[in-house]
Amino acid sequence: MNPEDFLQLDRVIHERGRLAIMSLLAATPQMSFKEMRTTLQMTDGNLTTHMRTLQEAGYISVTKEFRGGRPWTTYALTESGRQAFAAYLKVLERVLDQARGKET
Repeated sequence: MNPEDFLQLDRVIHERGRLAIMSLLAATPQMSFKEMRTTLQMTDGNLTTHMRTLQEAGYISVTKEFRGGRPWTTYALTESGRQAFAAYLKVLERVLDQARGKET
């Protein structure tokens, strides 16, 4: 097994909560905070912290507006977020292939 592949995994994405968020956003154009919180079963604070980290990395965009007088926040992957997620998955696939004995 090549330990170099592990070192190439994007540490921002690799954390379990952020990996789940990136996976959700890769599968849909955008999601609201409420939808994400419900789907991922995270607390407001936990989800907010992960979203802030992803936003600071440039991986997600945030849109805030009001609907019916209430704040409504939606998130989407940025182009660099899509590229980072695709690169992360490629490295993860190499790690998994090595673990299965399929050297690449």
